[in-house]
Amino acid sequence: MEITLNNGFKMPIVGLGVWRMEKEGIRDLIINAIKIGYRHLDCAADYRNEAEVGEALTEAFKTGLVKREDLFITTKLWNSDHGHVIEACKDSLKKLQLDYLDLFLVHFPVATKHTGVGTTDSALGNDGVLDIDTTISLETTWHDMEKLVSMGLVRSIGISNYDVFLTRDCLAYSKIKPAVNQIETHPYFQRDSLVKFCQKHGICVTAHTPLGGATANAEWFGTVSCLDDPVLKDVAEKYKKTVAQVVLRWGIQRDTVVIPKTSKPTRLEENFQVFDFELSKEDMEVIKTMDRKYRTNQPAKFWGIDLYA
Repeated sequence: MEITLNNGFKMPIVGLGVWRMEKEGIRDLIINAIKIGYRHLDCAADYRNEAEVGEALTEAFKTGLVKREDLFITTKLWNSDHGHVIEACKDSLKKLQLDYLDLFLVHFPVATKHTGVGTTDSALGNDGVLDIDTTISLETTWHDMEKLVSMGLVRSIGISNYDVFLTRDCLAYSKIKPAVNQIETHPYFQRDSLVKFCQKHGICVTAHTPLGGATANAEWFGTVSCLDDPVLKDVAEKYKKTVAQVVLRWGIQRDTVVIPKTSKPTRLEENFQVFDFELSKEDMEVIKTMDRKYRTNQPAKFWGIDLYA
């Protein structure tokens, strides 16, 4: 299944996120994912594993496992490179060993102190707070993103972690509209207003952390995952599916793209087996009542400031 973006390009509705993937395991994970049927990979400069992803992709192309044009590859501009958009994109392309990106996103709507192209540091000031660069506007960053399209380096550009206000602004100043807004959304953090606003204005919503963070966010942020919720367990039992499959299916039926991450081969296959059933309207409504407005991915832990405040 695919979603057609506002520029006509098609984006697979299920992808594999590579955040916090161990470098030594990436090759096997990506090769296995492609064999299972994944055609969408979600990367980022800040994940610091683009080079390893690139090696796996090159192997997949050389062995004939898949063609470049059959894959949809996303990566993201880090905060410290807002004043160096073109250089940062070229750096990512070099690491990924690609000639073009299917999608390039502004990772967060904030420019921070530049620490060298591709280094993706989050420099803190003497007060322990993120060193935010107030001289670079998001509009300036976006117009540099637009240049990447005309240069042929990127097919689609988009935003990530933008709220309604910032998304509206981007629509106002953009010559090329954002194709995607990638945000955290799951049954405990549904963000219905933001999702509907984006979709109303032709922006596809991609759900990062679509399973509510699970073990990864519990370790880093001490958060609770919706996967342990008894209501979802009951729904899963009804369909003879896992809770994760039900949650991903819920995301798909909201017309959002889902990019779950896992390093476990069994989960990799399980997360892709979400096309052989459909949740009823009643069960979609049940899940709708579960919203807690509960964010599980909170970088304030590392940055000393809550950018969502």
